[in-house]
Amino acid sequence: MHYYQFHIGDYKSHTHHLSLMEDLAYRRLLDFYFLHEQPIKHRDIARQIGMREHEEDVMTVLNEFFISTADGFVSPRADKEIKQYKEFSVAGKRGAAKRWGTPPNGEATSPPNATPIATNNHKPLTNNYGEATRISEDWFLSKTMGEWAVAERPDLDVRKEAEQFKDYWLSQPDDKAYRKDWFAVWRHWIRGCHAAKPNPADIVRLTVPSKNEPDPALEKIKADALKAAPIPLEVLAKMAELRRKA
Repeated sequence: MHYYQFHIGDYKSHTHHLSLMEDLAYRRLLDFYFLHEQPIKHRDIARQIGMREHEEDVMTVLNEFFISTADGFVSPRADKEIKQYKEFSVAGKRGAAKRWGTPPNGEATSPPNATPIATNNHKPLTNNYGEATRISEDWFLSKTMGEWAVAERPDLDVRKEAEQFKDYWLSQPDDKAYRKDWFAVWRHWIRGCHAAKPNPADIVRLTVPSKNEPDPALEKIKADALKAAPIPLEVLAKMAELRRKA
């Protein structure tokens, strides 16, 4: 195998006690095991992984993380992944043969200009969209994009928008889903969100003042009263006369 999954969390939880040389030895032993797909013969393994001067560290890791057998050191977990990889490869060949037909020599073929099939871990090597790419299944909101969105639209739930953004673009067909600058697409998405921006005037109307805070509305009434001119005496007399006649 030239590729295998690496689970950072699992690895860290099981190897945090290793020294630097032991950690390096374990990583190189895993690479060697997956590449050759066979038990490790301990007699010359330190030299083969470039750690001849640290053979003791190599043996410490082999004895802790691998199982010694008559054929050499083996890793049940790695063997399981290798087996799954081979089964997947066989299934893929069968699918290709069924899709494109199998010639007399038994080798499945595909059309001359067929686009490489993408897997969960790799995108096609070539496509018809130049430098543009689709959004990936493992896309997540980066710190830069998140901080920009919060500053631009503090009224939005940025995490929720990121989930909707990802789901929307994953669901689009190829002729609509390829973009060159996904940060620009994200900015356009955030700026176009329909959530209403808060009206500064609503802050006064919707905020309930605390007991120690004056009510802005009452304060305005008081201020207007102080600015108002007094009613002339003749007007007051006329108003009194009208009340008596009524």
